[in-house]
Amino acid sequence: MRLQGRTAIITGAGSGIGRASAKLFAEEGARLALVDRDAAGLQDTLKLLSEATTHVGDVGDAAFAEAVVGDVVARHGRLDILMTAAGFSCGGTVLTTSPEDWDAVFRANVGGTWLWARAAVPQMQRQNSGSIITLASQLAIAGGKGNSAYIAAKGAIVSLTRTMAVDFATDGIRVNAIAPGAIDTPMLRRSFARHANPDEVREASRNRHAMKRFGQAEEVAQAALHLASDASSFTTGTVMVVDGGWLAA
Repeated sequence: MRLQGRTAIITGAGSGIGRASAKLFAEEGARLALVDRDAAGLQDTLKLLSEATTHVGDVGDAAFAEAVVGDVVARHGRLDILMTAAGFSCGGTVLTTSPEDWDAVFRANVGGTWLWARAAVPQMQRQNSGSIITLASQLAIAGGKGNSAYIAAKGAIVSLTRTMAVDFATDGIRVNAIAPGAIDTPMLRRSFARHANPDEVREASRNRHAMKRFGQAEEVAQAALHLASDASSFTTGTVMVVDGGWLAA
């Protein structure tokens, strides 16, 4: 098993990519701490696993991040993997996005990456090892319509990932991002539902991928497993695109 004896924190583990990654990491031997603001979603994820701790709260809360990392280290003596899969999208252009929604998107996506890395890195430095996996988006590279706050936040995550990779490379810490295409998750379904013509928007998005389908959360989880494991021991500061050919088309 590729993660035997390793300890991982996964934010956004209550659904979607975070849940699929938790299931796969557990199958590969990892000890897990699952984080989400959705308590019921976390319990549903927990049913898929033999064992894990759950932590309900706002990923944009610095004290919450510090507390969870502290609990994990107290329980297991180390922290090997941090995956920041929590995210939030509200839709809208810069004209139609309220300041409150803009702040909420950045709090969940960028704050939920920065604060958890800030809490995790000192322990990883003490170990001289660790893998941090962030969640960007193909839209951070390609751009897109009607989702300005989310796309800007995912672009910030790409830049943050690269600078953390450089800052902590000599500490034995690898930091990489995954940029998924449109993945069939509750967040994607909610984004389509915001439109007056959701079926039309859904089909346009599906057909935008060269493979003419949406990705599955399990396919992104496989990329996360690669970045979490020793198979990627010489990989840091990269953006792994898992987008069904969106960027190539």
